[in-house]
Amino acid sequence: MAVRITNLRMPVEQPETELSKRIARRLKLPEEAILRWRILRKSLDARSRSDLKFVYSAIIDVQDEPACLKRLATARDIAIYQPESFDDPQPGQQSIGSRPVVVGSGPAGLLAGYYLARRGYRPLIIERGQPVKERVPVLRAFDRHEADHQNENNYLFGEGGAGAFSDGKLTCRMSGADVDWVLEAFVECGGRPSIMVEHRPHLGSNKLPLICRNFRRKIEALGGEYKFGCRLERLDVRDGAMIGLHTSSGFIAATQVVLGIGHSARDTYEMLHAAGIPFEQKAFQLGLRIEQPQSQVDDWKYGRDRYRELLGAADYSLVAKGQRDLYSFCMCAGGVAIPSISEPNQFCTNGMSNSRHDTPFANSGLMITLQPEEFGSDHPLAGVALQRRYESIAFELGRRDYLSPIQWAPDFVAGRSSPSGERIPSSYQRGTVTADLQAVLPPAVIQAIRAGLPILDKRWKGRFLDNATLIGPEMRGSAPVRIDRDPTTRQVPGLAGMYPVGEGAGYAGGIISAAVDGLRSARDIVRLFAPLGGLSMLP
Repeated sequence: MAVRITNLRMPVEQPETELSKRIARRLKLPEEAILRWRILRKSLDARSRSDLKFVYSAIIDVQDEPACLKRLATARDIAIYQPESFDDPQPGQQSIGSRPVVVGSGPAGLLAGYYLARRGYRPLIIERGQPVKERVPVLRAFDRHEADHQNENNYLFGEGGAGAFSDGKLTCRMSGADVDWVLEAFVECGGRPSIMVEHRPHLGSNKLPLICRNFRRKIEALGGEYKFGCRLERLDVRDGAMIGLHTSSGFIAATQVVLGIGHSARDTYEMLHAAGIPFEQKAFQLGLRIEQPQSQVDDWKYGRDRYRELLGAADYSLVAKGQRDLYSFCMCAGGVAIPSISEPNQFCTNGMSNSRHDTPFANSGLMITLQPEEFGSDHPLAGVALQRRYESIAFELGRRDYLSPIQWAPDFVAGRSSPSGERIPSSYQRGTVTADLQAVLPPAVIQAIRAGLPILDKRWKGRFLDNATLIGPEMRGSAPVRIDRDPTTRQVPGLAGMYPVGEGAGYAGGIISAAVDGLRSARDIVRLFAPLGGLSMLP
């Protein structure tokens, strides 16, 4: 057994090699009595702008652990380390009939496919969009105003899903062996090893395409297969069980289907609802995206010039409490604002940043939660209809050309229009148009944002709204629906073999939580069925 120490604090200027000395002092041991140690978690304590500290948890092997623990029995931050074991079940005995099919290659589908491939099930992953290498030039051309929107190859559809171009944040409120397995998979496929310990790990939008390709190569090497440009169009069901999928590329036999369609496959939602798949409305988040000079954020968070050099571009996580809480979402330090469009004649924003966080802009969503009773209808897809309504208004304000409506933040709070014709700075590359943003969201959401922004500005002593702009709407933070799923079998009630997973099914809210959700459904398939004889990587 090993010993775990929490709450090890060091100034950010000190190298991590000094940790062994601090560990020895905490354990009241000579340094040579420590056999091995490694960092378990690392976070930043930024409560004092002029005295930033890293906070570590570490795992240590010592020569005499029982004596060490007995001597330190009253220390609250020292204990035996007992890691949770990863549930990697023996395969079931039932015949699966045909290879499992994963619909969608976003985080949920990707990690489901990866686990199934590692266990010898040779999954088929179908993706309505294109390989990530083909997505990149299309997106660049759109951003440069050299191409129009493509319905099946955009920031939301294609290899890696929306996650491939949405910053690469791996922050997750979950913990445990499943989360660790997912993070290890990202490292195996090209992610930095430090994501295993960082409190707010970040891959960067420039790194994710390569990581997605590496996942695909590993899955294919293990007998799996990808089929791109393959959109799910209809289910084939017999006696309450899946027998196949009708797609834009033809019929695919499938008795076990992992449904990871993502939160923007609205046409697929409509098809599934028409087919009788049970849905329910779900609260979702919407709002605007704020942009500020990154230097302004750095100046607020860092009390010393050297911190910027040591830590890079500063981020923030904020909440303004009120009748409706306003909170930051997907804060992109040194990033850019991007479109989040899955349908023609609609407009919505998002943000991303590369691993170097090297643009002069900071941006973040400013989100409010809208409850189902506010959707205006009890139809299961009423939240989708509400999203479409306001995204259509934004498209019209953007001159029907996917320009982003923009407004100075102080003008928005004051309820006045920004001067028309003024060039307002923004990282949104395709172009912006000055507009009154109160038209792009429901009145209650506008009111809540206007109430919350002054609270955040006061907290920052007037520096949060200074030089700040707003664009929007921001609509795709989460799905406004949930597909019914049995909590034990993880399948749709009354439809054997259909496993809805991830953000699109309403069971996750980010890359890691979606990936874990996909993993867990894939694991249930393994628990039930015998493998097909792929090149499994058994533990």
